[in-house]
Formats: sequence, structure tokens, C-alpha cells
Amino acid sequence: MSVRKQFGAGRLLITAVALTTAVGPYVADWNETHIHNPDWPPHAKFHNAQTMSLGLALAATSLHQLWKRPVAEGPTREGLDGAAICASLYWITQISALAYPGSAAVDPPGTATFPQGKFALPSLALIGLGYLLERTRTAKLRAE
Repeated sequence: MSVRKQFGAGRLLITAVALTTAVGPYVADWNETHIHNPDWPPHAKFHNAQTMSLGLALAATSLHQLWKRPVAEGPTREGLDGAAICASLYWITQISALAYPGSAAVDPPGTATFPQGKFALPSLALIGLGYLLERTRTAKLRAE
């Protein structure tokens, strides 16, 4: 079986987003503006840490669902669905956080409206594209 058949572009796209979801929150928040911010109360840091851990847990679950079968067989339909959902949840909840009273994407003196959007929206688009590509690829493989 060819490498192309084993490692479809769709599965690789979802994998890339899952890895970004695992590492990205730590890159963005493990600094003086977030987790090491002396002005943040402990409870705010608790929720920041919870969010970082959530990204890691969702990514691990997504990768498990996507890669748990023998590589050549591709994920089951349920595994692919679960992987896409888990890979999406962190980004969907990040967008939904803007709807909560008093929430903001950045603290003053920052003025950006939603800088996370440059990661959240493309990540969701890549997951959707990856899902469609992998569904198409695995359907063709099973028909052969």
C-alpha cells in the first residue's frame, strides 16, 4: 500500500490542528501576560491553566481516535467523527467565550478585537477540509 493511501491529507490536516491545539495554548499563555501575570488573581490563573490542559486533553483524544487503528486501514467512521469533534471543541469554545458577559479577547491596554481568530477560524476550516478529504479517501479505500 502506498504512503499516500496510508497517510491521507485529511488525516494529516486534522493531526496538524490537534498538535497545534495541544501546544498552542502553552505557547500563547505560559508567559507574563497570562499564567505568570502577577496582577491576575489565583482563580483567573486556575481557569487559564484549565484551558491549557483542556487543549492538551482534546488533542490527545483527537489523535487517539484518528490513529488508533492500524495506519493502513485509516480511522473508522466513528474514530474520524470523534477526532474531528475533539479537534474542533477547543476552537469552538474559544469563539463562544466572546459571548459571555464581561469577557474580552485581550486585557487592557490591548485593543485587538479577537486576535485568536487568526488561529481559531483557520483551524476549524482545516478540520472541516481534513474531515471531508479523509471521508472521501477512506470511502474509496473501502470500495477497492
